[in-house]
Amino acid sequence: MRNSLLPLICLSLCCCVIASAQTQVSFKEKPNKIEVEIDGQPFTTFHYGPNWPKPFLHPLREATGLVVTRGWPLETNDGESNDHHWHRGLWFAHGDINGVDFWRETSGDPARDQKLPLPVGRIVSKAAPKAQSGKQQGTVVAEFDLVAPDKKVLGTLQLHFTFQRLAEHNVVDVQATIRADHGALLKMGDTEEGLLGFRFADAFKQERGATLANSEGLKGTENIWGKRARWVDYSTELKGQRVGVVIFDHPANPKHPTFWHARGYGLNAANPFGEHDFYNDKSRDGSVTVPAKGSLTFRYRILIHQGGLDSIKVEPLYSAFAKTKLTEK
Repeated sequence: MRNSLLPLICLSLCCCVIASAQTQVSFKEKPNKIEVEIDGQPFTTFHYGPNWPKPFLHPLREATGLVVTRGWPLETNDGESNDHHWHRGLWFAHGDINGVDFWRETSGDPARDQKLPLPVGRIVSKAAPKAQSGKQQGTVVAEFDLVAPDKKVLGTLQLHFTFQRLAEHNVVDVQATIRADHGALLKMGDTEEGLLGFRFADAFKQERGATLANSEGLKGTENIWGKRARWVDYSTELKGQRVGVVIFDHPANPKHPTFWHARGYGLNAANPFGEHDFYNDKSRDGSVTVPAKGSLTFRYRILIHQGGLDSIKVEPLYSAFAKTKLTEK
């Protein structure tokens, strides 16, 4: 009898361990934003209201609560950089869709804004996002109109976020679908200004000692900028703690492995377009056209880790993400 109970006891203990390891992802919905929490601790906030030209996540935190994104322009911190006012946390946009720039934003200074290379559009919420809390992971789904300066809607952007904690790593998966659902095709133009952007805290600047590395074994912005890779990692010392952020490009993405607009001043962007910039060859055309009634989907994983890149098993982590399936559009 005693021996027959051992398997049941072991199974019960295993279930208890698994249950205690599960995390709860929950949301606090407020006007024009949704706060994301893991086990009651803040992870990030999804901003989608009309006071911003496009939606974004800001700030983003490592599991201990350490903020890894730049505060400005939402917060003013002494000594912090204030370039590129459209760089806020994590966002998805492109610098040329049918000749309209959804990456940059106007400043309100007419003389300055006249120098922008393309007319600037807005990514406007269609309705309140749908948030679903849960054990282990939670999701937010939102849809937006791609609105040109003349108020014409060019198409639709759907954003599907999955928030979770994998081991000790805070993780957000982004699935972004661009739909040509307004009677015309959408041309994703050839420009380095796109597609998934992440603006780091200033401690992640290369000149301050941060390490920038990619899946091909290359290091430094001078070697990884404009190069194809499955992932890129930025790691640094922040408030006495070693921390890093790696962004994965899913193998099902268009033109995988993507190019990376990986800049030493603290911007990392996965961008399969922009070939004439990345190759410094104006004869190249990396644009992609989405036919009328068609769509184009991209998937990325952002994993915020404790310690440097050498402290995590990055390739198994990438392989696990590569096996994930497309969620329902």
